[in-house]
Amino acid sequence: MRMMTQQNLINAFGGESQAYMRYAHFANQAETEKLNNVARLFRAIAHAEYVHAGDHYRELKHLDGGFVANSMAVFGPGDTRKNLKLAIAGETYEIEEMYPAYIEVAKFQEEKDAQRSFEWSWGTEKMHKMLYEKALESVNSGKDPELGPIQVCEVCGYTLEGDAPDVCPICGALKEQFTAFE
Repeated sequence: MRMMTQQNLINAFGGESQAYMRYAHFANQAETEKLNNVARLFRAIAHAEYVHAGDHYRELKHLDGGFVANSMAVFGPGDTRKNLKLAIAGETYEIEEMYPAYIEVAKFQEEKDAQRSFEWSWGTEKMHKMLYEKALESVNSGKDPELGPIQVCEVCGYTLEGDAPDVCPICGALKEQFTAFE
């Protein structure tokens, strides 16, 4: 694997791993504030980030040794309102800067498996941002958002509210490969 794409996979793995842990902590904070639907949303998206990290990690199976992951991560947890804003900032960075650049490098270096892994994550981060924005709007109004089941594709991490689709629009996984967070 070409070095720039390899380092981008390492960095993406690091960023998704940190997002997983951050969102798990944010879920706990939301629960203490009695925002149980926000907590459920954070847990579902944390799971999606875990799936993304796993996709990137599998592409690094050729490595044998220690490597440094340089990843943008938002820090400074607070109340749920602040945590939602941090989550939106992190998702926005991935959507607008990180994944588009990583995808282009992987294309240029003809690293098709890495490109697929980046594209799957990039496609799902857009849904994460929309769900977090919906939650923030409710929290800003003093309410826990009304959310149906949150579905997460176990193959690519695609996340949506409502019923699982028959086929994942990102990776083509079947409905049975979705996990519901209810």
